[in-house]
Amino acid sequence: MSWFSYLLFISFVFYGSYGQRENKFFRKDYHYLESVESFYKIQTIPRSWQVAKQICEWEGATLFYPENEVEANAVLGYVKEAQGYNHFWIGISSLLAKGVFETIDGLSLLDVYNKWATGEPNDGGGEEDCVVLNKEGSMNDDGCWKKHPYICKKTLAFLEWNTACKMPYPDYKYNKELGRCYKFHLSPKNWTEAYTICSSELSFLAVIESQAEADFLQQLTSLAPKDNIPGNYLRGAVHLGYHNRNGNGWRTIKGTPLENSGYSRWGGGQPDGGDLERCGTMFYNGQLNDIACDRRCFFICENDDVDVNNFDDRFADIS
Repeated sequence: MSWFSYLLFISFVFYGSYGQRENKFFRKDYHYLESVESFYKIQTIPRSWQVAKQICEWEGATLFYPENEVEANAVLGYVKEAQGYNHFWIGISSLLAKGVFETIDGLSLLDVYNKWATGEPNDGGGEEDCVVLNKEGSMNDDGCWKKHPYICKKTLAFLEWNTACKMPYPDYKYNKELGRCYKFHLSPKNWTEAYTICSSELSFLAVIESQAEADFLQQLTSLAPKDNIPGNYLRGAVHLGYHNRNGNGWRTIKGTPLENSGYSRWGGGQPDGGDLERCGTMFYNGQLNDIACDRRCFFICENDDVDVNNFDDRFADIS
C-alpha cells in the first residue's frame, strides 16, 4: 500500500457518539448525574480562574456554571457527598466589561442561575471579576488570580466518541500498522504545556519506538496544515516525549533510556544545547533534536489504549 493510500486510511476516524451516549460514559474521572444528563469532575487542586477554565477545555469539557436551580442543587448535592468543599470557581466572570457578569459562553445572568450572597457582588478592592459558588448555593465575586477548587462539565448531548481510538477525542487518528492513535496539535506550546495537554487528553507526548513510527510521525507532520500558523514559536520541529531534564541522560517519558527506546536517530550535530536544551523534539524530517524546554513548538500526542476488540473497561466506574 502506498504512503498516500495508507495515510488516507488511517486519517479516517470512526466515532460513534450515540453508542457512548447510551452507555452514559465520558471519562472514568467524570461522574454522570442522571437528573441533568451531564458529566462532572471535581478538580481538587486549586487553580486561578483562567487556569481552571483552560484545564477543563483541555479535557474536552467546560468550566461548570449552573444553568438553573435544578442543576445547581444536583451538583451541590454531589459536591457535598463526594468532597464537601466550601466553595469553588464557576464559569461566570466580568472580565470583558467591569461589573457585567456573563457565563463563559456569553449568556447573561438573567438567563441562568443567579443567586448572589447578601451584598454580593461587591468588587472588593476593585479586583473581583470572577465568581465562586459556595456549598449553600450562593454566589460571590472574588479575585480571578486566587486559587480555588473548580468543577468541569461535559453535557451528554455534546459527547463525541472516537471508536477506533476508544476515547472522547475525535481528532486522534488511528494507525492500524502501529496499533496506536496520534494527534498533531497546531497550537504551539512549551514542552511542559504540551506534556500537560497530552495528559489531559488521556494520552502522552509521543515516543518514537521504531523506524516505522518515526516514518509515520514524519508523514503526519508533513500533512499537518501548519505552514500558516502565526505566532512566536520554533518552526521546523515538534515536541516529543523524551528529555534530559534531570541531567542523567536522555530518556523517554516512560523512563527508558533513549538509546534503548527503539529509535535514537539524532539530527546532524545533535544534541548540541547542553544544559540549556534539555527537552526533546523531532525535526520535520524525522530526526531528533534537543531544545530549551520553554521554547514553543507544535507537538504530537499518542494514545496506546486502542484495543478495539475489547473496550468494555471503558464503561467501568460510571455510577
